[in-house]
Amino acid sequence: MRCFRKTRKYNGFTLLELLVAAAMFLVVAGTAFALLGVAQKRYQTDSQILTSFQEARLGLDQIVRDVNDSGYPPPNHFSVLPAANLYAATPFAASPSLPCLIGTNCASPQDFDLIIETSIDPVNNPNVQWVRYQLPAGTTTLLRGVTDKAALDPVAATAGSMVPYVQNVMNNATGAQITAIRTAYPTMFPGGNPVPIFSYTCETGGGTPLSCPTAGSFNTPSNILDVEITLIVQATAADAQTGQPRLVELHGRGHRLNPNQ
Repeated sequence: MRCFRKTRKYNGFTLLELLVAAAMFLVVAGTAFALLGVAQKRYQTDSQILTSFQEARLGLDQIVRDVNDSGYPPPNHFSVLPAANLYAATPFAASPSLPCLIGTNCASPQDFDLIIETSIDPVNNPNVQWVRYQLPAGTTTLLRGVTDKAALDPVAATAGSMVPYVQNVMNNATGAQITAIRTAYPTMFPGGNPVPIFSYTCETGGGTPLSCPTAGSFNTPSNILDVEITLIVQATAADAQTGQPRLVELHGRGHRLNPNQ
């Protein structure tokens, strides 16, 4: 009796099936790599944006602290006044000299320039310092400078100490830049005008504090009570999906705690 082994027939893939499978794989792989590329680009731009905004927040916090410390130590801190460089004659230094009117003939304080008079580290340095913040015209870098109080005009004395502090500050942007920004952020730059970094409130001899330009005879640096700080900062990278600029508007308020005289 002869036994016949039944053989099983195996059929392979046809060329058409292989081509279809390869095409489907390429489509899936291409889509996955495209999504991965978008995600990676988004991550990189978001990291750059976060870095820019964190830098701006830290800068704003330091300005607020300096304003809060302005006028230290005040004249009434001493029974007998020491040398002029050892006390703050006024919380906010004026240039060219007192009295000057804010928004009229003050070189500082201005919308984009502020000089604070304070003792930063009295333990290690008994001298009072001038701390200056300035956004020069036509630039987007907010500068900060610190120098010991001297007999010189504070603007001249601090000029050599200014260093970059916050990058891509757009408060004083050009008209074309403001127009481009307002397409993505319509509420920024009201009226299409630059936005002051520093806005001042003056005390009015026991009356209601007023915006310094409208404070009349009290519109002087020695009467500044509050400083409103506005920083509009643009990230170094545009939005990965829309291609539009990414900006943030940060606000802070510093309050003078020490006497104005």
